Amino acid sequence: MNRGKTGRYEVTNVAGDPVRAFVPSPLPPVPPLAYDAGLQLTLESAVLAVGRLDGVSTLLPDTSFFLYSYVRKEAVLSSQIEGTQSSLSDLLLFELAEAPGVPLDDVVEVSNYVAALDHGLARLRAGFPVSNRLIREIHGELLARGRGSGKDPGEFRRSQNWIGGSRPATAAFVPPPHTAVPDCMSALESFLHARDDGLPMLVRAGLAHVQFETIHPFLDGNGRVGRLLITLLLCQAGILHEPLLYLSLYLKQRRADYYALLDRVRRDGDWEAWLAFFLDGVRVTAEGAVDTAQRVAAMFRDDRAMIEPTGRRAGSALRVHEALKARPILSLPAIRDRTGLSFPAASSAIDLLADIGIVRELTGKRRNRLFVYDRYLAILNEGAEPP
Repeated sequence: MNRGKTGRYEVTNVAGDPVRAFVPSPLPPVPPLAYDAGLQLTLESAVLAVGRLDGVSTLLPDTSFFLYSYVRKEAVLSSQIEGTQSSLSDLLLFELAEAPGVPLDDVVEVSNYVAALDHGLARLRAGFPVSNRLIREIHGELLARGRGSGKDPGEFRRSQNWIGGSRPATAAFVPPPHTAVPDCMSALESFLHARDDGLPMLVRAGLAHVQFETIHPFLDGNGRVGRLLITLLLCQAGILHEPLLYLSLYLKQRRADYYALLDRVRRDGDWEAWLAFFLDGVRVTAEGAVDTAQRVAAMFRDDRAMIEPTGRRAGSALRVHEALKARPILSLPAIRDRTGLSFPAASSAIDLLADIGIVRELTGKRRNRLFVYDRYLAILNEGAEPP
């Protein structure tokens, strides 16, 4: 639907240049959303796919194994959209303090993203709602270290920002003046808490994401926080019991469409076109996560079946296999610590796993060896290779 622009322009002066900053109208859209048959079907398909995803815990003996690495894949993808070059392997090595040659700033950014998501989920589990306070807290975690740490972590901006171009006057898009940010975010918070407008939660999350990106309330990190917001809203609503839905890969692969549709909402008020894209992304992403979980579960079963007949070392090897399911890259001391095995028993067990092709030794060293659960990491890494 073409509603016309979904806000107003406010002319301000930045560094001597007149700048037209866009101030979005509060949500929900006016006139209300028009659910034609196509959009309704897309919504229903997305809801069904998310429901199947929420049941993914039944496919895995311990969802935490999958969740640990899957969250880190999302951190890598979301940070890659912002220009980092780190891989999933880089992050896992960094967390082991075993990352020589990895661009430190990039890995720190990705690690911060994991910390931000963990903080948000912990707050939700403690009963704290998705709110401006929580959004600021998450942003504070995201920019706590490394690049961006000097850009007011945890604080709404107090100056004009812009997207594209070398200055606001030549930018592709200029968000609201900083003086309008508190009111815009207050209106967004009210929309997030509303329960009397009849909007399905997936639709609410899709609308809120665009509104947040349009307000761009921080000096840095807006894209990453905006993508986290989607998952946190679905977890808060109980639609997801574990944070397994992330749209970063879908948005990375269709970046041009994504930005064009954000502009179309602002310029033409076509929320329906955006929602069709967003909800299809939810469906595709949820189905992809279910497929990944099924493949991982099957691989774990097959590998366990390879280990069990190997004789007296099988018991130790199975304990090491469990440790590698939780952390796909481990050093020998870490394996020993996680399994409780003696150093000789851990070394013998990991050598067995290498001999039967389940793990690969990464470093070529006789000391301080690192081992990777190759096929597991390869499945998780699909689509997350650095650009």
